[in-house]
Order: sequence, then structure tokens, then C-alpha cells
Amino acid sequence: MPPSSDAPVLAAGVDELAAEVAEGLTRPAKRLPSKYLYDALGSQLFEAICELPWYRITRGERALLARERATITAPLGNRASVIELGGGNGEKLAILIEALVERGARVETHLVDISPTALDLSARTLGGYPRVSIRCHAAAYLEGLGEAVREVDGDHPCLALFLGSNIGNLGPAESNRFLRAIRSRLRRGDMLLLGADLVKSEEDLILAYDDPLGVTAAFNANLLVRLNRELDADFDLAEFDYRAVWNAGASRVETYLVSRSEQTVCLPRAGCCIRLAAGEAIWTESSHKYERAEIADLGERAGFARREQWVEPESKFALTLFDVR
Repeated sequence: MPPSSDAPVLAAGVDELAAEVAEGLTRPAKRLPSKYLYDALGSQLFEAICELPWYRITRGERALLARERATITAPLGNRASVIELGGGNGEKLAILIEALVERGARVETHLVDISPTALDLSARTLGGYPRVSIRCHAAAYLEGLGEAVREVDGDHPCLALFLGSNIGNLGPAESNRFLRAIRSRLRRGDMLLLGADLVKSEEDLILAYDDPLGVTAAFNANLLVRLNRELDADFDLAEFDYRAVWNAGASRVETYLVSRSEQTVCLPRAGCCIRLAAGEAIWTESSHKYERAEIADLGERAGFARREQWVEPESKFALTLFDVR
């Protein structure tokens, strides 16, 4: 059913969550916004996922950053401005910061994330480097990017980072709109470093998103824990299974929480109740995978010019450096 007209007044910071959750769960095909996976516990669980042997994205990206750090940071000179969108614990950004610090550069760093936990982790990782200033923006990506660009030194180019294959969480049309929006906030001469996971075997992809230890399942189930806590929902975690599938036609891994039985769940602070049939799924996340040429084309259609692209062969992960034209 749609949200009721007498829904309770929602506290600041909860109203957007409630509205988006109610809209997603009252669709014929139920879904939850993946951005809400990253509360304090969710952020910690994702850090654990990144260390799993079956999830090779993070290790592959770190290897590329370490190998190409001098080339990536060379255009920034000795007064560098770096903006990272959704940087997790800051370890990948630290690889580039080290290259800048080693050559004596002063670095102005802006961290953008909706997760206070992620911002705190990243700031602590970077806090020990000399000549590095850190500014945290607790905001959605585009809002925080706009704030950061307004604050950076206008006489020097800045480097924006969107790593970890976060672009894969967006559909093709969303990715295009998002990159265009990034392009509109950056200035001529700035750069974007984009991380994207490449297509690989179905077996490898499913192991990465449905690991034998159940960490990724817990990461998804924690979203229901969050809704119980913040929206007074009454999800029973024992009544849901986790499922990851490879949709080859759409080139994406899809993750779901699947109802084990017919049930009704109420979310009082979102003003709705939902009915779930046995076997009915709630779509929690999509992770799109790309071919190398598709990544370059995605950036170029958004108004960027490709400078360089690197691929880590074992993990099949790509970093692409774009210039703002």
C-alpha cells in the first residue's frame, strides 16, 4: 500500500530514508536503495568484504594504484587538490597521497561520503601524513563534490576519485547522468580517476558477491536491521534468505533478500506496511560489469577525454584517467 496520509512526522535525517524506502518497497518489484547499506555496521562489514579472497576488486585496484601512482599524480604538481567520492577507509587514496608527499607536494584532500563511519576511517588513515590537510563532507556525492570544488585552489587542477567500482552500482542511464553531473562540477583542466570492474566468469562473480563465509549476506541483512532501528520496522531476519545472481543480458550482478514465507512487514516511521509472498525478493543492489572500451565510451559521452587506462590482469579491474575538456 502507499504511505498513509497520517504518517508520523519524521526526524531530520530520517525523512529521506523513509520516503525512499517506502517508495521502493511499495513498487510491484520491491527494492531498497543500496546507498543505505552503509550505516556504521554496514561500512565495517563492507571493509571486511574487501579483504575476502573471493572479492578481488580492492586488491586489484590497490595494485594498479601502487603501480601507476606517479603517472596518475604527475599532473597535479606540488600543490595538489584531491577529492574522493565514497572512499571507504582511505587506504587507496593513501597510495596516491604517499606519492605526492614523497615528492614534497602540499596536498589538500576532500573526502565525500554519506557515512560518518567511512569519513572517520578515511580521515584517520590520512591524518598522519605531513603537509596534508583533510576536509570531510558528510553529503551525497554530487553535493559534496560541489562543496569541495568551490573550496579548492582555483589556480591548480584537482583530481576527483570515484574508485572501487562504485560506478557499477548505477544503471547505464544513471551512470551517464552521474558522470555528466560530475563533469559539470569540475573545471577545465581537472581530472577524474574512475575505477570499474570488468566482466569475468559467472563463477568468479557469484563467489565475489555470495562468499562462503556469509559476510556479503550479513552486509545485506544489516539493511533490514537498520530499517528496524531507524524506521521502527519489524523485519524478522530469520524469514529472509540472501541471493546473488548474474544477469548476463544486463551485465550485472544482482543481490536480493528473499522472503521465506508469506508475511506482512510494517514500517511505522515510513507510514507503510508491505505484504511479501513466499519466495518474493527485495532487490538490494546491482553491480554492473564493463568491457574496457565501454568505460572509455562512458566517460567520453559525459564530456571527458580519456588520458590513460590500466587493467590489473588477475582481478580484471580497470582504472581510467579522464581529463575535463
